[in-house]
Amino acid sequence: MSQIERLLEIMHTLRSENGCPWDREQTLETLRPYAVEEVYEVLDAIDRGDVDDHCEELGDLLLQVVFHAQLRKEEGAFQFEDVARSISDKLVRRHPHVFGDVDVADSDEVLKNWNEIKAGEKAGRGREENSILDKIPLHLPALLKAHDMQKAVAKSGFDWPSISDVLEKVDEELAELRAAIDSGDRAHAAEEYGDLLFVMANVGRHLGLSGEQALQDACTKFQRRFQKVEELASDSGKPLQAHTLEELDGYWDEVKRTHERD
Repeated sequence: MSQIERLLEIMHTLRSENGCPWDREQTLETLRPYAVEEVYEVLDAIDRGDVDDHCEELGDLLLQVVFHAQLRKEEGAFQFEDVARSISDKLVRRHPHVFGDVDVADSDEVLKNWNEIKAGEKAGRGREENSILDKIPLHLPALLKAHDMQKAVAKSGFDWPSISDVLEKVDEELAELRAAIDSGDRAHAAEEYGDLLFVMANVGRHLGLSGEQALQDACTKFQRRFQKVEELASDSGKPLQAHTLEELDGYWDEVKRTHERD
C-alpha cells in the first residue's frame, strides 16, 4: 500500500460510522478556513527555512485536499483519483512544448501558450469571461486581489502613465480620508480608507513590488522591533504596561538606532 493509499484509507475511516465525531461533522463550508490557514502555514515554514516543518505543513495541506475529495466522494461527485487525474491531464495539455511537438523560445512564450490553452478550456466548458476581471478569484486576500485587478485592467490600457500620477492619487485619497474622518461619518471613512489601500496596491504594482509581501515584511519588522522593546522594558525591572508612552517610544528609538539598521 502506498502512502497516498494509506492516507485515503485513514480519511475514509475517520469519516465512517465508527470514525471520529469531529471529522464526521465537517462540511465543505466548515473546512474553508482550514484550507486557507494551511496554505499560510506552508509559506511560513518556507520563510523560516524549517525543512522538517515544511514537510509537515505540506502534509497538513494535502490533508485538506484529501478531506475535500472524501466529502465529494460521499456525494457521488468525484474522488481523489479524479483530482489527481485532472491535474495530471492539465499539466500535459498545457505543456505541449514538453509533451507535444510545440516549440517555444522562452518562458514568456510558455506563459502565452498556457493562457491561450486555458482560455480555450474555459470556452469549451461554457465558462467564457464577460469581463477581464472575471478571471480574478473572489477569495484572494484583498491586497493581492487589488494588485491582480489593477494588473488585468492595465493590459487593456486602463492605467496611470507613471508612478508620479499614482502618488498624486495617493495624496488625493489621503485628503478624502481626512475629510471623511473629520465629518464623523464612519461609513464614509471606511470607504475612503478602502480607496487609499486600493491605490497603495497600485503603487506597489507600478514599482514592480508585491503589496502582500511588502506588508508581510513590514509586519515581520514591526514584530522584531517590538520584541526588542519588550526586552528593554523587562531589563528595566518594570512590567511593560507600567511604562509610559514616552518611555516605550524611547525604547523604540533605541532599537532603531542601536539594534536595527533598517
